[in-house]
Formats: sequence, structure tokens, C-alpha cells
Amino acid sequence: MQSLATLSSAADQLVWVGRRFDQRGWVLGTSGNFSIVIDRDPLRLAITPSATLKGELTADQILEMDERGEPIGAGVARPSTEALLHVEIVRARSAGAVLHTHSISGTLLSDGYGDSGGMAIEGFEMLKGLDGVRTHEHREWLPIVENDQDIPRLATVVRRVLDDHPAAHGFLIRRHGLYTWGADLPQAVRHVETLEFLLEVQLRSASWRS
Repeated sequence: MQSLATLSSAADQLVWVGRRFDQRGWVLGTSGNFSIVIDRDPLRLAITPSATLKGELTADQILEMDERGEPIGAGVARPSTEALLHVEIVRARSAGAVLHTHSISGTLLSDGYGDSGGMAIEGFEMLKGLDGVRTHEHREWLPIVENDQDIPRLATVVRRVLDDHPAAHGFLIRRHGLYTWGADLPQAVRHVETLEFLLEVQLRSASWRS
């Protein structure tokens, strides 16, 4: 059985992720949120706080939260407002880490394909960066969920989408951004970088064809 991270080690890893993704322009402003599972029974996650610059995070800002999205321990900081989405993804996929980015490509494509309920990506070698994919001939369906400021309601929709698309490696929230996950943080990071690459290719390709 894979060992889980401690809060301290998870905090260091999430700080690293914030800097890495900030350098790519995927978490501008205070956008994005990241989590790592540190216990499964009861469920506990290390998660980034709300309203913070992800490229300037420090380890002492990382919070521990429970399965209700509530912080554990003293302090005035709150987890990301989308904390319940992390909980639903962890439960549905037995994920060890969940990552959310706000790239320009993901935002534009999620709107452009939103009425179709998702977008297909196929034929690219980069698809082999996704867990279990062995050929460029793979067809990845990326579901798109309508945005909603009612997070418990959105979490219910996300869980239904995950149940309906068990092969999906991620999903988009319309006019918002990408969510993906992994068995551990390195796999989740690989999925972000793979999917963000493919989203940028799709966007540039659409612009070139027009």
C-alpha cells in the first residue's frame, strides 16, 4: 500500500507545485487550488488556502481540512472555496492528489465546447502522458461542467460527471479551468502538464485553421 504524505511534506510539495504552475501562467492572480491526501480514514487533505498567490505560497500557509471541507486546527485562513470538489474527486477516483489550473487555453476551450458537454482530444503522442494510455490513437473525452457558485451543488454535479465518465483523466469547468488528479502528486502534475499542453495545441490549431 502506498504511504501517505504528512502535512509537512505535503505542504512543501504544494508550494513547489504553485511555483511550477505559476511560471507557466496557469494560476494567475489568486486562481487555482491544489490538494494532497494525508489520511483516508477519516479523510484528511492538505490544501491551499483561499485567495492566495500560488507562486508565492509558503509551507505554513497550507491547511489541513476534513471531508466537509472544513479546516482543522487554529487559524483564520480558509481552504479554497472549491474544497468540496477535491473531496468528491478523491472519493470517486481514489486520488492521492487533486490539482486545478486556470489557463487561458482551458478557459476559452471550456466555453467554446461547453454546449457539447465536453471535448475530444485524439491522435497526439502527448496523450501517452495520461495514466494507462499506451498509444497516440487514444481518444480522451474531457467533460465540461457548467460553472456554479453554489459549491455543494457543483460538487454533486462533478460527482455525477465522474461516475458517468469513468475513463476521464480530468474535466473542465466552463469559463473557469481544468481539474485533474493522480494516484500521487507526481502523477497529478504529469496529468496537468499533459492536458494543458493538449489544450493549448487544440486552441492554437483552431486559430490556425480559421
